[in-house]
Amino acid sequence: MNTTNNKIFSKPFLDSLFFTQNNYHQHGVFLHTLRVTYYALKGGGMKFFAAGLLHDVGKPFTAFKKDKEDYEFNEWSFTDHEERSYQIIKNWPFISEYTKKIVRYHYLIRDIKKSKTENYPRYLEKKAIWDSLDDKMQEDLKKFLQYDDQGKGKRRR
Repeated sequence: MNTTNNKIFSKPFLDSLFFTQNNYHQHGVFLHTLRVTYYALKGGGMKFFAAGLLHDVGKPFTAFKKDKEDYEFNEWSFTDHEERSYQIIKNWPFISEYTKKIVRYHYLIRDIKKSKTENYPRYLEKKAIWDSLDDKMQEDLKKFLQYDDQGKGKRRR
């Protein structure tokens, strides 16, 4: 797990929040979050409203330079950002358990695909989590991933 804990006024935090994420995101976390929420609402996904706003709340805290490409293109990596987002909101009594699950597992589908070839023990861990979720939650995570993808905009390179 990524143990990065950027301070609010640090360069990684502010840059990732307002300007730069990575090749997969056209916008910083803030605008991406608004776009995800917009697409969720536009798609009739009112149940995803809070998750749209909160799914990446932990992302700027986890921003770090992972590899040569991050330095070359001045981008950030965000390993386990979804768990950090969940840790921030898990004790908020005004957020439903459903929303907390969407936030915690919103990247699970991609993590499973990616880790299957790069890190098999992680794959097994993430696959076990997926298998423990009921069919409805799995379908909702697939739908939320579509809104998340729409919120990314066009790739930069």
